[in-house]
Amino acid sequence: MKLNHITTFFFLFTFFVGFSQLKTITDKTTYPFWIHVPEAEKTEKQPILIFLHGRSLSGTDLNRVKRYGVLRAMERGREISAIVVAPQLAKGSWNPDKVLEILEFVQKNYNTDTTRIYVCGMSLGGYGTLHFAGKYADKITAAVAICGGGYVKDACTLSTIPLWIQHGDNDFIVPISESKIVVDAIKKCDDNGKLIFSVINGGNHGSVERLFHQDAMYDWLFQQKRN
Repeated sequence: MKLNHITTFFFLFTFFVGFSQLKTITDKTTYPFWIHVPEAEKTEKQPILIFLHGRSLSGTDLNRVKRYGVLRAMERGREISAIVVAPQLAKGSWNPDKVLEILEFVQKNYNTDTTRIYVCGMSLGGYGTLHFAGKYADKITAAVAICGGGYVKDACTLSTIPLWIQHGDNDFIVPISESKIVVDAIKKCDDNGKLIFSVINGGNHGSVERLFHQDAMYDWLFQQKRN
């Protein structure tokens, strides 16, 4: 029994020390945000992964941002070799200029790899991801948008970067047609572009959150590199 207690102690110690690198920054940019900085940042340039949450996590309590998505996956043990940034939206929709403000703050204050800047989001955060990528494609490397949508006017810009759009075909909150509209517009601009569109059979608006706990999204994102 004593051995079990010791083992448990060291497991919890290792977990919390590893996750203790997650901290909040609330007074430097318009959106407050969580940031996770790997120890390797002290000696090596690190990629940046920005996560944009959905409407249900909006508000003024940053702890809400941990309820699902990238931070939730990290709390459950996922290790991400990147500077992870997770801002919180108080209300309304994501503003790409304010997301850029955070990106530029992180690039100014941390040791970052400017060729590896990634954005992902779910639901309202999926819209935010495509809106940000559509306005500032020159600032990022690749993006993943899950169960969201986008602006058709951004399609030709979106066609210039690696983009993975995913949507469940059983989503009654944000119908899959929202993703299909922007996917069709991107293909019209460049049918041979770097777009992947994945239909998740049977996926509803909540169940697709599991994608943040699987390897595929992270493996694909971190393989992308901008010249």
